[in-house]
Amino acid sequence: MRLPLFPLQSIFFPGETVPLHIFEPRYKQLINDCKDEAITFGIPVYINNGMQYGVEVQLVEVVTRYESGEMDVVCVARQVFKLRSFEQQFNGKLYAGGDVELLAYDYEADETFKTQVLNNIRDLYAIMEVPFSSASLEKFNSFTLAHKMGLSFEQEYALLQIPKEMDRLIFINEHLIRTIGVLSEVERTRRAIELNGHFKNFDPLDFKDIEIE
Repeated sequence: MRLPLFPLQSIFFPGETVPLHIFEPRYKQLINDCKDEAITFGIPVYINNGMQYGVEVQLVEVVTRYESGEMDVVCVARQVFKLRSFEQQFNGKLYAGGDVELLAYDYEADETFKTQVLNNIRDLYAIMEVPFSSASLEKFNSFTLAHKMGLSFEQEYALLQIPKEMDRLIFINEHLIRTIGVLSEVERTRRAIELNGHFKNFDPLDFKDIEIE
């Protein structure tokens, strides 16, 4: 499949809303072509001085057009792809393009394990004292809260490449368990530091039955 390409140092997951501010002439042309010709485009992830994976994106709405020709647009991410070739100018256009291979992903997962992952996300937010309002279990998948659980850019990129839902959930859950463990220890240490030096009430020990050997 050949797609126009809009490389970014950003990661978007399937189903995610993608808001973009368009100001470069080449991408103004791209958005206008998407609107006029009902075509999709790809956002390959620029990472480690290269591009290999990305996501196909569909234009949903041009929200604002400025006098300068700049635009605020809303798109939605669709399928993950692997980049097979890259051209600086695509079919004589200002913007880039190339050949991509759309990858088949599944979203089937054990409900009990999904519940465990959601509970761990809730525990993480509780430790951080951040309000948590999750999606329903039926609507939740590995990509739903992927940007909101402290994954690094490299971890998000690794997650993007995992085709099976259960494997993605396992990847996320392992991250959550490690992070919760670290943050719990940090919180315990913080409380110990705060308490040190304060006046304390100690329960007196009862020595009457103590034996010394």
